[in-house]
Amino acid sequence: MLKQRSSETLGLIFACLFAAFSTSAWASGSTKDVNGRFVNRYADLSHSQNFLSWQWTRIVEGLPKPAKIPTPQMPVDETRLKLPRGDAQVTWIGHSSLLYQIDGKNFLFDPVYAEYASPVPPLGPKRAQPPGIPFESLPHIDAVFISHNHYDHLDLDTVRRLAQQPGGSPKFYVPLGLDAWFVDNVPGSRVAGDAPNVIAMDWDESQTLPGKSQPMTIHFLAVQHWAARSPFDRNKTLWGSWAIEHPRFRFWFAGDLAYSPDIDDIARAYGGFDLAAIPIGVYEPRWFMKRAHVDPHEAIEVYKKVRAKKALGIHWGTFDGLSDESLDQPPEAFEHARQAAHLPAEDFVLFRIGETRSYNATPSNDQALKK
Repeated sequence: MLKQRSSETLGLIFACLFAAFSTSAWASGSTKDVNGRFVNRYADLSHSQNFLSWQWTRIVEGLPKPAKIPTPQMPVDETRLKLPRGDAQVTWIGHSSLLYQIDGKNFLFDPVYAEYASPVPPLGPKRAQPPGIPFESLPHIDAVFISHNHYDHLDLDTVRRLAQQPGGSPKFYVPLGLDAWFVDNVPGSRVAGDAPNVIAMDWDESQTLPGKSQPMTIHFLAVQHWAARSPFDRNKTLWGSWAIEHPRFRFWFAGDLAYSPDIDDIARAYGGFDLAAIPIGVYEPRWFMKRAHVDPHEAIEVYKKVRAKKALGIHWGTFDGLSDESLDQPPEAFEHARQAAHLPAEDFVLFRIGETRSYNATPSNDQALKK
């Protein structure tokens, strides 16, 4: 009997220790290696794997092939941008760029208005069609959220123009380390004092942002990816995803990510989003891209894992040459994956560039944020 109780006690102790470790392992913010570079929680992306080999194969095989079907587009409804409907409203500008409108506020995610997603234009991936919202037609932007510093997610000219918008600069919410880049490159950037307009955030950090009727909470959450704007600054700045929690509506912008245990962490702590924006493109070849980018099948698994009620696909159909698949391949592959998963078409949708959709929250046990 005594031996049995001792065994049970020992088992309980181990269980408690395991639970404590499991929680603290991902809830302590970001970490850096001995060289001062940020690291992922579940994989080592401190260096590229056979990048030159991939580039040589692309040249030899002539990849990506030209798209046979252009990415669907539609004229933006500017009246609707001025008078948003529903609890939340989203407009796809193209690639990962979104206008998100909620409670009288206008937010941009990863806005890129550049013709090339490249440090050396006119070389590099070229835009295949104009942005879904002309820059001059944007409403006054209250906040901009940057997931990481890659050129298809952060464009210098775009953020400079936003910083000079009539009525004053938006607030820029950026990953750790990227605030210094703003100070060096974007005139008017303020990172200290009483009224900073560039706010750098760590993984698991939260901020409060006022809405017209109620405040909302911003969470910066870890995903598996990497950062760089040159061959010499890899992972010197952080990367991540954004959750915007309003009392009426919860939105998750996944940014760029691989399928990793980070998704389980997000699901445990914040799962049950009303809407999620999840990448479906830039995924070939898998041997090279899998560590940093989900493919359409994995995108659906991410959607299911975080228990989002609705989702839209991003990170596709815009910049030609980011990866080996043609611009028209992601929607076709996504449709096959959606049907294989028996997922209703209205639950995870692909917008046309320039399209606006409005959403209303539905009651759920997940509606309250899990602590």
